Amino acid sequence: MKYFLLTLLLLIFSSREFAQYQNVMINNPSSTDPEEVSITINPSNPNYLAGGANIDYVYYSTNGGYNWLQHTLSSSLGVWGDPCLVYDNSGNLYYIHLSVAAYWIDRIVCQRSTDHGVTFNDGAGIGFNNPKQQDKAWLAADMTNSPYQGNLYVTWTEFDEYGVPTSTDSSRIRFSRSTDHGITWSDAVTISDRSGDCIDSDNTDEGAVPCVGPDGQIYVSWAGPLGLMFDRSTDGGTTWGNDIFVSDIPGGWDYAIPGIYRANGLPITACDTGSTSPYKGNIYINWSDQRNGADNTDVFFVKSTDGGNTWTSPLKVNDDNTTRQQFFTWMTIDPTTGFIYCCFYDRRNTTGAATDMYVARSTNGGNTFENFKVSESSFTPTAGIFFGDYTNIAAYNRMVYPIWMRLDGYTLSVWTAIIQDTTSSIPVELSDFYSNTSNGKVLLTWQTSTETNNRGFEIQRSNDQNNWMTIGYVEGKGTTTEPNQFSYTDEPSLSGTYYYRLKQVDFNGRYEYSKVLEVDLQIIKEFALEQNYPNPFNPVTTIGYELPKESDVAIKVYDILGKELTTLVKGKEQAGVHEVRFDGSQLGSGIYIYRMSVDNYTVTKKMILMK
Repeated sequence: MKYFLLTLLLLIFSSREFAQYQNVMINNPSSTDPEEVSITINPSNPNYLAGGANIDYVYYSTNGGYNWLQHTLSSSLGVWGDPCLVYDNSGNLYYIHLSVAAYWIDRIVCQRSTDHGVTFNDGAGIGFNNPKQQDKAWLAADMTNSPYQGNLYVTWTEFDEYGVPTSTDSSRIRFSRSTDHGITWSDAVTISDRSGDCIDSDNTDEGAVPCVGPDGQIYVSWAGPLGLMFDRSTDGGTTWGNDIFVSDIPGGWDYAIPGIYRANGLPITACDTGSTSPYKGNIYINWSDQRNGADNTDVFFVKSTDGGNTWTSPLKVNDDNTTRQQFFTWMTIDPTTGFIYCCFYDRRNTTGAATDMYVARSTNGGNTFENFKVSESSFTPTAGIFFGDYTNIAAYNRMVYPIWMRLDGYTLSVWTAIIQDTTSSIPVELSDFYSNTSNGKVLLTWQTSTETNNRGFEIQRSNDQNNWMTIGYVEGKGTTTEPNQFSYTDEPSLSGTYYYRLKQVDFNGRYEYSKVLEVDLQIIKEFALEQNYPNPFNPVTTIGYELPKESDVAIKVYDILGKELTTLVKGKEQAGVHEVRFDGSQLGSGIYIYRMSVDNYTVTKKMILMK
């Protein structure tokens, strides 16, 4: 019985730990060694996803990644791996890969699908330059409203002769574009100012991943003999600037990871183009290196807020305090929220070569990252099996799909996790909403938490808590790291009970409501002195009076012959309803007079003390 209960508890806790994100195997079990994976989401219909893996696998899903179909890609130009899949904003799907048409990796090929990956055209060749070799290409589609909308851009590495140490042979970053949805491509141009060697290692120019800026700019970074470099074009790829140094890469981009056939930390470039967040236009670069030791590979991140002119110092993305490995990182931005996601293999919670898949998320433009595990279980790779060179991740409208390889024994498989990101960037504590009333006015005040990302606040009012109307709007203060005070003054036209709430709106359109405040409002339009109560009284009574504005007030008590007995109020009083007590303990029964004088207004009333 004890054994049964222990087993049951273990099952319960295990399910809680591993069932946070549903893992889905993408490839057919009969696949042969799928690796080097890519995934993309159709922005026209986010239920359609597509993916690929070496050498020629195509995967597609029509139900948001829960089920996948697989087939193989073919072309008269040949299909030879390094898959990259990208949707454009018209729903066209593009698959670029290496080719073996004339000789090994002689060009890049782009094939297009108009039916979400079911079929592809034969494709177009890019960058053929006999006898040079073309490798590690990546694709970007311009989805902005710029004059370059719909353009496709490819960057890659060209080798004089792949893998040779000869000093006369070099590598460079190349670029080509298509303005007709991938049917034809421009002549390739070199955009790197400094060539690398051809060894396919630290001093080779590699890892060119392009992205598009909000006004159609093209941004790309890569690793090479000078470290992490960046270049850009502001005219649709017609001209390019001088290379900009971003960061060194201590230990180089080519390094060893136990259990992995080969590993690299090549960079990924991304730009926030579509969101309405305050980070729109920021450029981000993500990579990994071994600056903290060969047994402690870490994932790093830099950003530029001025179009790539200057860059921040490297920030460590993985938030563990271990000396374990994090590697094979990839980055994407959700264009609807501006949230940044990096996926990477992680060994912080394992021993030996056992490996998990993690995702890091930033909702504040890369200032900080939150890490969470997405793989349901660890796997242990072996260096005798080629594992590929990269993972990938895609995000749209808070749905996030990392894609990665597992190696269980000698069997490779391709997986994704279905992540619905419910994180809100709304910063207000809902309880921190207060009101003060004065004559005819309700002053509403609230405070944000220490990290804000709010677009603004709608102020809503109701008489019955059922029918709400928006009565005003207060702009947010964007992203800050300090609390911010906000206030709004409402002036209803009638006295009564009112209900107020905030509709708090963040930069992606998400909103929440605050708690409801009940306010009893007395609107005073003229000076008034009320009859005392109780009346008759013995020996204490209360006198009420109303002021429509701040005024100097005097209230005095007299006997029936006009002799002044006491002053109850004298001095400046705020607008509103007021009360003052009069104690007649020292007086005898009889009729007394009380008088209020304010501005040019004087009023007198009688009261009866009865003992």
